[in-house]
Amino acid sequence: MSGTSLDGVDGVLARCPVDGPPVVLAHADLPFPPGLRDTLLALNAPGPDELDRAARASVALAQVYANVVNAVLKESGVGASAVRAVGAHGQTVRHRPELGYTLQLNAPAQLAEAIGIPVVADFRSRDVAAGGQGAPLVPAFHAACFGTGTPRVILNLGGIANVTLLQPDQPVTGFDTGPANLLLDLWCARHTGQPYDAQGAFAASGSVSDSLLAHLVASEPWLALPPPKSTGRDLFHADWLDQRLAAWQVSHEAQGTDEAQEVEGVAGPLPPADVQATLQRLTAQTVADALQGRVADTTEVWVCGGGARNDGLMADLARCLRRPVQSTEALGIPPQQVEALAFAWLAARHVQGRTANLPAVTGARGERILGAYYPA
Repeated sequence: MSGTSLDGVDGVLARCPVDGPPVVLAHADLPFPPGLRDTLLALNAPGPDELDRAARASVALAQVYANVVNAVLKESGVGASAVRAVGAHGQTVRHRPELGYTLQLNAPAQLAEAIGIPVVADFRSRDVAAGGQGAPLVPAFHAACFGTGTPRVILNLGGIANVTLLQPDQPVTGFDTGPANLLLDLWCARHTGQPYDAQGAFAASGSVSDSLLAHLVASEPWLALPPPKSTGRDLFHADWLDQRLAAWQVSHEAQGTDEAQEVEGVAGPLPPADVQATLQRLTAQTVADALQGRVADTTEVWVCGGGARNDGLMADLARCLRRPVQSTEALGIPPQQVEALAFAWLAARHVQGRTANLPAVTGARGERILGAYYPA
């Protein structure tokens, strides 16, 4: 799995029984090679010669996937011949289900050739073809892996945040809530040179601007839409943030507020650390807003994805949700392994001939077998 955070690739080797939760046997992760992350990020926006750049990036990505597969096999001591299939999600560069498509860069045939193992890829497009969002796909996996008789929320904090609501005797529901690490990473890299805000230290050095937070929430209509819904870098990106910061600055200068200060040679914007603190609160607040009225009796909130390692973000979530939040590590699966395990499970569902989407989550017309199979 390589997600919208664009921080690298996680892989797991898992045993996936037909009935019962999957079991992780080994895990490996590798960063993207220099330049590939920038190439993939650039392909999220229109640009020259996109077809050639996308094809080359897909081949390069398949090689990273192959390296992760080999690392996992080496870690586990399991031979390639013992593996039934590899689930390879690909790198999302466009997600426009309202236009009938979602696009994950991938080269599954190249990957199958490189590793000698069948590959299952292209998990989202069948759900989109059936009128669904194609996302989130993980709630069915969350139910299989984490479902109990106790009401639970599973919160995935990748580039985008999504929630799964596991309520006894009720259908599983889930949806995207808005940005998780995407804007945080972008702003942190711009102002500190670091790819992410380790432990939320940059945000902790600033203060939340309540007025900027309110402006960011009120200015984005998508946040108020009811589920089913999903989003990505097509909506939340650098221009989205810069335009709203500029609009907020103009508004506050017109009101004569003293909250604005000098930064980057431009009069008005908050200090970068204050913006980081506000973006961190934005992630937490939009999760809380999305869950408002849906989880009144739920006390368990379990967090996975890279955001689970950000102590500042976890504290903000607990504050906004008004309940404790915990890493899925306490449930036996480290947060960094959850999404990779989800796509191993989805690959298993494909080779077993079983459906994996949840129409109540994605809005599809019915249940579908997801993915396309590439023999070794």
